[in-house]
Amino acid sequence: MSAIKTVCSRCAMGCGVRAMVGSERKMHVEGDRIHPANMGWLCPAGKALAEAGDLDGRLLHPRLNGLPIGYDRAIVHAAKRLADIVTRHGAESVALHVAGDLPTEDYFVANKLMKGFIGSANIDTPWQETAGQAHAAAFGEDVMPASVEDIDRADLILVIGASALLRHPLLRRRVDSAREERGAQLLVIDSDPEASSLSANLHLRPAPGSIATLLGGLLLSLYEADLLDRPFLAEHVAVPAGYWNALRPGHDLWSVARATNMSIDAIRIFQERVAKASRMVTLFDPDVGDGFTREAGAIVALHLATGRVGGPGAAPLALPGAPNAMGAREAGCTASVLAAHRDFSDEARAAIGRFWSTDRLATGAGLTGVALREAIAAGRIKALLMLGDGPDSLLDALPGNRPFTLFAGERLDWGMSDRVDLALPMPDALERNGTLTNADRLISRQRPVFAPPGEARPAWWIMT
Repeated sequence: MSAIKTVCSRCAMGCGVRAMVGSERKMHVEGDRIHPANMGWLCPAGKALAEAGDLDGRLLHPRLNGLPIGYDRAIVHAAKRLADIVTRHGAESVALHVAGDLPTEDYFVANKLMKGFIGSANIDTPWQETAGQAHAAAFGEDVMPASVEDIDRADLILVIGASALLRHPLLRRRVDSAREERGAQLLVIDSDPEASSLSANLHLRPAPGSIATLLGGLLLSLYEADLLDRPFLAEHVAVPAGYWNALRPGHDLWSVARATNMSIDAIRIFQERVAKASRMVTLFDPDVGDGFTREAGAIVALHLATGRVGGPGAAPLALPGAPNAMGAREAGCTASVLAAHRDFSDEARAAIGRFWSTDRLATGAGLTGVALREAIAAGRIKALLMLGDGPDSLLDALPGNRPFTLFAGERLDWGMSDRVDLALPMPDALERNGTLTNADRLISRQRPVFAPPGEARPAWWIMT
């Protein structure tokens, strides 16, 4: 029985896995003890990889309008249809949806095809771009200011949205260890009563949509108590003129109590505990919550103003919901940037155009999310490419006169079959060969445990 080191792609933690392969696609899995993300530990989702080798229901050969077709003919058909659509309707009539667990190499090539050679930035993802936008606004680009090891060194762990821990048992284990071994405090902010299932030193349940106000009130209280890191602010942060006066309305103690529907005493206890902590990590999920664009901005502003960033045990740590959302963001496979954290400025377009050897670059941000679904429903999208999955939210938006729809993935559900023109088989997670980038941007090697079945080909190969 041979052992293969790879990486779990069930969530954004990117845990190392050792897979012992037997016959007939059977295997045993255990954690990789030298992988820094999990150091040998696997959660139930990771252990369930051992049951994921079944080929039942797999898409094994290309299909055009439900009928088998050779791969060469399928690629020629797709290229001709796309070329015709771009010629007749323009680049903006093409859209791409990517799954959240593809290797970074797939995202790179898909992004290059869309923005560099089709000329469209209409890229839909299963995650929001909230955290990346907050990071870019604060730091100049979408950098990651934290690592999971910061949890081990924090005095206070602030969790905004209990799902940030409930969905990631590995993080929950790190938090529990920090509390037991170092006496770290755990504060949980979540309006859902079920959040109390987490054992914490303090639970706060503000009214839905009021977390940004609660954090703004905290920041104002620290400013008025002269508890900001003024040397850090003076050296590293450009505070907008009039920022603190503009923060006052609606963020005094009484206004925060009204907005959050919390008691004055509870708010004061929260503010005092945060003020006393020298090292604080804030864990949050940018893909859920009410008004999370404001919340993400408030979280980053709090850490900047108190200098709790860039040092051990002090940082905001956004947890993407998708396993390789970070890889897609690094490659630029989103609607809001061109590539590699570059915008659509003339300078960036010239540099990337030279690197990609193309003069057909997209000129600006594309459609995604609700805006893209509305464009599909209105019939403005004439070609829809889906890599890795075909979400119901997109398929349900297809108009009566639907676009040319190409699906590349592991399984073609029966509900999709009559809404897909061309279906191309891809490897699943146990068959892929590439890299994944986890929540704190640790890049891990994803090695194939099994050979791809049938005519499955990687997304990068299909897009090329």
